[in-house]
Amino acid sequence: MIDLSVCIAGMKMQNPIMPASGCFGYGEVYECVDGFDNNKLGAIVTKGTSLLARDGNPQPRIAEVPMGMINFIGLQNPGVEVVVREKLPYLFRFKVPVIVNVSGSSVDDYPRVVEILETSDVVTAYELNISCPNVKEGGVAFGQDPDMAAKVVRAVRPITKKPLIPKLTPNVASVVPIAKAVINEGADAISLINTLKARAKLWTSDNRGKYVEGGLSGPCIRTVAVRMVSDLAKANLGVPIIGLGGIESLYDVVEFLESGATAVQVGTANFRNPLIMMVLIKQLEEYIAEVGCQNLQEWKQKGFPMPKEKRELPDVE
Repeated sequence: MIDLSVCIAGMKMQNPIMPASGCFGYGEVYECVDGFDNNKLGAIVTKGTSLLARDGNPQPRIAEVPMGMINFIGLQNPGVEVVVREKLPYLFRFKVPVIVNVSGSSVDDYPRVVEILETSDVVTAYELNISCPNVKEGGVAFGQDPDMAAKVVRAVRPITKKPLIPKLTPNVASVVPIAKAVINEGADAISLINTLKARAKLWTSDNRGKYVEGGLSGPCIRTVAVRMVSDLAKANLGVPIIGLGGIESLYDVVEFLESGATAVQVGTANFRNPLIMMVLIKQLEEYIAEVGCQNLQEWKQKGFPMPKEKRELPDVE
């Protein structure tokens, strides 16, 4: 038996693969897909949850671009009280950690959301979306300024003993000062990267010529994400890193793990293939066995050995 387990801030995961927030609803979306099983994931990561309900932006709010997509959904969600009452109870049936993504438009929103989520026994950890715009500070994202990012974690830390995982924006010169700031205030791990700011023209018949702006995701951002994960790992800040951005194959997973990530999140690829995470978990297990290791720790200690012969990945369409 191959052991793919990892541990992030005391949170034990049976493997390092989980969904990215915003691509997975509240755990119920993919269960209707034949062959998908939430119990096989390393963890479940929910959609971003805010204090009050948000309707999001009008349609269309996703634009396909070469090797990726731009989303400008607007953090649609039913609000934290509805999430606790109607969404989280569904997750009781699964035996994997549940990470709730928390968003806000002011520093005060974050502790208020977490305080309500603390009433649920389902939640294992909190991913803090500090890429949200701070409406009280002129719309600057919390995660673009070390002081503002630190304020969010400082506000939430007294509310809970559960792991706090700030999700860092790539829209900065360097993520290291931001990471240092949030770790100093009690962050237990870091996830990165969130989407990149982007702009594109729509060419559909109903919206021809309309420009849209939003968050760019997909394979086109992977090399940026790997570089930022590597930068953070080299800084040796003493907390685990969850890497994400454009993962769609086993080799992408391996690249993030080799670059310093303890675990990874899969986002946009789920839209192309709803079973992609099931495939990646199976392929990672086969890969570790093929190189003669029993677990991920041994694989890392041996210097990330590669298979003796390069092989093509099976089709995951």
